[in-house]
Amino acid sequence: MEYSNRENINIIEKIKEHAELIAALMAGIFILLAWRLDTSGQTTASVLLYLIAFCVGGFAKAKEGIEETIEERKLNVELLMVLAAIGSAAIGYWTEGAILIFIFAVSGALETYAMNKSHREISALMNLQPEEAWLVRGGFEPMKVSVSTLQIGDHLLIKPGERIPADGIIFKGQSSIDESAISGEPLPISKSEGDEVFAGTVNLNGAITMEMTKANSETLFQKIIQLVQSAQSEKSPSQQFIEKFEGTYVKFVLLGVAIMMVLPHFLLGWDWTTTFYRAMVLLVVASPCALVASIMPATLATISNGAKNGVLFKGGLHLEHLSVLRALAVDKTGTLTQGKPVVTDFIVRDGVERKTALAILAGIESQSNHPLAQAITSYAKAEGIDILPQATIEDIPGWGIKGTIQNEEYQVGKPEFVDVQLANSFANSAVTKLAAEGKTVIFIRDQHGIVALTALKDTVRSEAKKAVTLLKELGIQVVMLTGDNEKTAKVIAKEAGVTEYVAECLPETKVTEMKRLLTQHQFVGMVGDGINDAPALATATTGIAMGEGTDVALETADVVLMKNDLSKIAYAVRLSRKMQRIVKQNIFFSIGVIILLIASNFLQVVDLPLGVIGHEGSTILVILNGLRMLNKNV
Repeated sequence: MEYSNRENINIIEKIKEHAELIAALMAGIFILLAWRLDTSGQTTASVLLYLIAFCVGGFAKAKEGIEETIEERKLNVELLMVLAAIGSAAIGYWTEGAILIFIFAVSGALETYAMNKSHREISALMNLQPEEAWLVRGGFEPMKVSVSTLQIGDHLLIKPGERIPADGIIFKGQSSIDESAISGEPLPISKSEGDEVFAGTVNLNGAITMEMTKANSETLFQKIIQLVQSAQSEKSPSQQFIEKFEGTYVKFVLLGVAIMMVLPHFLLGWDWTTTFYRAMVLLVVASPCALVASIMPATLATISNGAKNGVLFKGGLHLEHLSVLRALAVDKTGTLTQGKPVVTDFIVRDGVERKTALAILAGIESQSNHPLAQAITSYAKAEGIDILPQATIEDIPGWGIKGTIQNEEYQVGKPEFVDVQLANSFANSAVTKLAAEGKTVIFIRDQHGIVALTALKDTVRSEAKKAVTLLKELGIQVVMLTGDNEKTAKVIAKEAGVTEYVAECLPETKVTEMKRLLTQHQFVGMVGDGINDAPALATATTGIAMGEGTDVALETADVVLMKNDLSKIAYAVRLSRKMQRIVKQNIFFSIGVIILLIASNFLQVVDLPLGVIGHEGSTILVILNGLRMLNKNV
């Protein structure tokens, strides 16, 4: 019984979804019957059927046009079509008026289908998150429960082939996870105990038990869906201009129609019926339906395409900006490089115990989340130092850390922070050689001078050089911004293929550099991790976060790359440029068709049905052209 009810509900929903098309087809049947009656001399009956066809086929568009006019207090193209149909009927052109309504209704149904196709691409994402999960409690057998009943801390069993129902951390087991729904990356990722997993991704082979760490409404998957839905509702400046232009344009069309109802009769000697008929044709062919539909379908399709490939655009505005990007500022750590540096050298002052110095340094650095600090802490633990001294620290952004251990003060950071002369002369000027090798050198100083130096090396990402080459081919200048010294920056820039770099950047320096680039290039992007680079991201025309799915990345930038892959930026730029090409094609085509149809109407070579076909056909064509953006090949 329950299955039967569900089936009935699905049938009703499908009928509602295609209601416009069903109404249009019914109107077509009534028109055919009316035409048959008219040809057999039954005029009254045919007029009655034409009226029914008008009501059935035109109701949806007439209702939409009237409601929109009342709400927004401006005229629209739907009203123009209704007026043209009524005008045609008023002068006895019942068949032409009915055909106008029929074609307009079919066109409207096809437009609705085409527009919904982009939305369905995203709606399909929502179906990827399972509704049920296997809950594990105590020593009991796993039981299937609704995802909506799960709470943070619950242990969930995910069997091979099942979708992960919530964000969490693997508690037991290991497997390969398909994260393509989130990152767009087709290759599965191996995960084991302690690794993070996301709702909507697929467990491919091994059974795993995970601990839920986020509420169902706060999962990364839900945030992606919310972000893309929000982006779809945000209109680009071009779309806003077109929609404002529509109201003014419609007024001019109505004025032109009013003039044409009178002027050709006196100037060209047309009879009143021909004059009125041509005015009705003008009402149809001059309507800007195709022009209004030139941008939005392409924008929605582009946003959907990007989301499926791990690139999230926060609206049409950012797509437009990205298409004209001329320069891209790139943060070094975590963007061009792995962001996981390793300690390569540790040199201490004569007379200082190596392990003692390393323990003090690690005790201070363990209080920081900076990648360099984490690398030093990991190095100390690998050297057998498990117990780190308790330190009180003060973070000096862009410079280093001040730390206090047992009333002894230390300074940890770059040479300028601890004293350039002392740093440069320490250990026979070791810093010069190490920096020339592309290593970042960190010093620790006490009241007696430099205690030790640590050299760290961050490796350039394997895909970074290829990505930089792709961006250059697109005519985008890549500029590396880094807090490292000149020598280290030069080595990393050379390895990555970057021709321009700015070394020793503080957070405020990056903002200054962004302003300089904006002056030179007008449209400049900034790539960062979404945290430390927030001021520069905000200054850029387009802020791009490479957050590997972090919440802060989703909230910070204009464009989010769900995977730390710089080549995705080149893909995003190509996608936005293709969209702009399609939008321009649509605009020129729609304007050209309007001009051609208006001229043909004056020459009396286009009748009302042909005018409707030309008008509505051009509208459908620009929408279908926009939907080409759903194609993965860019």
